[in-house]
Amino acid sequence: MKQIKVLAQFYVDLLVKLGIVRFSLLLALALVALAVVVQVGITLVLQGEVHDIDIVRSVFFGLLITPWAVYFLSVVVDQLEDSRQRLSKLVTKLEEMRSRDMQLNKQLQDNITQLNLEIEEREKAEEARQVAMQDLENEVYQRENAQLELAEQSALLKSFLDASPDLIYYRNEKGQFSGCNRAMEELTDRTEKQLVGLTPWDVYSEEVASKIAETDQQVFNQSVSLTYEQWLEYPDGRKAIFELRKVPFYSRDGRRLGLMGFGRDITERKQYQDAQEKASRDKTAFISTISHELRTPLNGIVGLSRMLLETRLNKEQRGYMRTIHVSAITLGNIFNDIIDMDKSDRRRLELLSKPLDLEEFVVEMENISGLMAEQKGLRFDLERLTDLPRCIEVDSTRLRQVLWNLVSNATKFTKEGGVVLSVSSEILEQQAEITFEVEDSGIGIPDTELDKIFAMYYQVKEGSDNLHAVGTGIGLAVSRQLVQMMGGDITVSSEVGEGSTFTVTIRTPLIEKAEEEEVMPVLPQVSLNIFMVEDIELNITVAKALLESLGHEVTIAMRGDEALEKFDPEAYDLVLLDIQLPDMSGFDIARILREKYDYLPALVALTANVIKDKAEYLEKGMDDALSKPLSVKAITEVIQRLVLTCPIDEDEEMDDQLPEQEVNGLSEDMVNQLLDLEMLISYVEIVGTKPVYDSITMFEEKMPEYIEILDSNMTAKDKDGIKFEAHKIKGAAGAIGLKHIQQVAQKAQSPELPAWWENINDWVDEIKDGYQNDLNVLKGWLATQERSS
Repeated sequence: MKQIKVLAQFYVDLLVKLGIVRFSLLLALALVALAVVVQVGITLVLQGEVHDIDIVRSVFFGLLITPWAVYFLSVVVDQLEDSRQRLSKLVTKLEEMRSRDMQLNKQLQDNITQLNLEIEEREKAEEARQVAMQDLENEVYQRENAQLELAEQSALLKSFLDASPDLIYYRNEKGQFSGCNRAMEELTDRTEKQLVGLTPWDVYSEEVASKIAETDQQVFNQSVSLTYEQWLEYPDGRKAIFELRKVPFYSRDGRRLGLMGFGRDITERKQYQDAQEKASRDKTAFISTISHELRTPLNGIVGLSRMLLETRLNKEQRGYMRTIHVSAITLGNIFNDIIDMDKSDRRRLELLSKPLDLEEFVVEMENISGLMAEQKGLRFDLERLTDLPRCIEVDSTRLRQVLWNLVSNATKFTKEGGVVLSVSSEILEQQAEITFEVEDSGIGIPDTELDKIFAMYYQVKEGSDNLHAVGTGIGLAVSRQLVQMMGGDITVSSEVGEGSTFTVTIRTPLIEKAEEEEVMPVLPQVSLNIFMVEDIELNITVAKALLESLGHEVTIAMRGDEALEKFDPEAYDLVLLDIQLPDMSGFDIARILREKYDYLPALVALTANVIKDKAEYLEKGMDDALSKPLSVKAITEVIQRLVLTCPIDEDEEMDDQLPEQEVNGLSEDMVNQLLDLEMLISYVEIVGTKPVYDSITMFEEKMPEYIEILDSNMTAKDKDGIKFEAHKIKGAAGAIGLKHIQQVAQKAQSPELPAWWENINDWVDEIKDGYQNDLNVLKGWLATQERSS
């Protein structure tokens, strides 16, 4: 079989090699030859001999069938060859496919192996993941517990920090806040979130921020803790002094992160220290007063007693006895002054006016003054420059105290020469104006000290030669208060080395003086549109009620920028401008309005200060100036003169007399010292008592806040803050007629006054301790007005 395949393959290869034509010819010849051989062979076997015809017949038969056989075989072979070639190609392709399949199979096996490995690894990874998840769950659980515990601890710590009244904060290296407690939030008026990222320059004033930045830098540069004191201001204006401690803090690796700050409010401690200092000063002044002021009358009593022992009781001795009596009275008055010094400081001195024989009073002063001068070897003269009235009504004890102080000072500051007491009088209708002049030839007072000598506790700066003349600085201050209560004043003129002259002028009623009543005129009613700029609510309430009760319409602005925005010159007939506003002054508003408009209604300044000269107000753009609180008389005069251009006739001036009556057990004079009765009478007659009671309620609500802030400024020794709060109190008190509180607040808001700092504590105490009493007097007065109506 194998040989047949080989022969068949040889046949096919030969056909392919020779081509079908040559192969056919060759095959035909082969077949013919085969036919001849077969024929010959068969014939020989059958017949034993071969004839030519047999060969021809064989050739012919071979030639006859050969073409067909050759063609058939050629076609078959050709087809077979084609099939073979196709089959070969298919086999080749199959081989290639098989090879590729083998490769793919191998690759698949490799992949399966790899996949099995990956599956095993994934199974291991899954097992590891399950273990890790379990570990992670355990860790998360532990972390959650730790975070909850930490959150609880943080909340507890935050609660502790917020509950602390001390300031607690921390800042980073850049000086930015990173956190704080609630006390710090209250101080800065910012929440912790708002505060984070800000620097001290964004939170405090420039002065405070500068100090904080400086101390921060010291902590950073030296890496040490620092403790110091600093005043800080709350959003409501209240100031407090804090003992601040700053310490650097670090991370675990020792890297510095910033600083922590702690602040403890020591304002009460400071106030206590200030109170102790004041008490010590008052005690010193008290002891000094006793030891110094009582020395002269005691010496007088001792000297006269000795003289009496050496003489008989004749007329001269009676004079000495009288002088002893007067000295004893004077000594008693000094004791009373010492006991009532607190009242004197708080303006609670009362005048008990009684009839006085002026001639006898002058003789008494001559006796004691002559004795005082004689003890120092000085000359004393009494000069009556005019005839004196026989009887006047005055508090003789207080007048004697004033003159004794002046004469005592004159003899004390005079080494040689003498002292002259001059007395004169002038009759003015039913009053007498009495003038006392005490002139000495002593050391004199420098011009720079003349305006200061009447301040409480103020002492003229003495040289070494005059140490014997040093006093407490109380006598002249109290003397001026007493004289001013009598309706007069004390003035002084002096020349250094030549002497001084003190002039006391008082105005007292004569005994025969008759009281006359005046009737409130009926003023013409006119309705005006008034534009008022005022920043204190109580002043607004009082002034608006008064103006509206007079028939006027009032528009209010509480700030300068608001006033400039609202103002329309065509809409208003009168403009009332408060001088001190939060953002600008009334003068600034007047200047801007005059620059902006060609026509303006009358511009009238409102001021809580005492107006002595209106020239300054007129020069700065005002048409007039009024003192607060407004009075019917004053505002009516301004309206008549500036708006209606119709001056009020002198016979139609407002009545400023108070009917004789007592309020809360106080005399009429005392009530008049505490309350602005002129304003209150006109106000009550126009609007009634209810608006006044409403204003009193508002005042009582505001005063604790004012006093709290004033106390903080006092402890901080912040003059500007004291001035600002005192100004608010003055305006509020004036708005409801508390004249006494208004006057004290006026002094408290005036740092330019001599010995202001020495007296400010007393003035503030007087406001704090006295305003409620004055309110009670005001309420009592209102009650009497209601009963009388």
